[in-house]
Amino acid sequence: MIEIKVINKGHHPLPTYATAQSAGMDLRACTDGPVTLRPMERRLIGTGLYIALPEGCEAQIRPRSGLALRHGITVLNSPGTVDADYRGEIMVLLVNLSAEDFTINDGERIAQMVIARHEQGRFAVVEDLGDTERGTGGYGHTGVK
Repeated sequence: MIEIKVINKGHHPLPTYATAQSAGMDLRACTDGPVTLRPMERRLIGTGLYIALPEGCEAQIRPRSGLALRHGITVLNSPGTVDADYRGEIMVLLVNLSAEDFTINDGERIAQMVIARHEQGRFAVVEDLGDTERGTGGYGHTGVK
């Protein structure tokens, strides 16, 4: 388990895992009142949470499947990345992809946060990448089965 330092400037409990096998913790909206997203409108929604992740970790902000399925609400830059050196408020960029207004209420679960380890890469300039079975086959290269 990775320890995450947190400051909660909001008025909701800290995110928790719903089950022992859950990958993500639900993030809640921390607003002064209801926020209505019109169709195709996008808006940053605060959570009141400020975190310090250990070096080599990131927090991924992902959509909640129920909001996406039932209301067409998703995280626009999914997954959003919170870097280990970021110290600002965790914000969620939501978009309403439906044809109807959607109201976000204070305390509503609006996204999931997944904590993940990562590596940084370093480019090595070469003249040849070597051969593979796939080669340069890109999108749809295997056809429809």
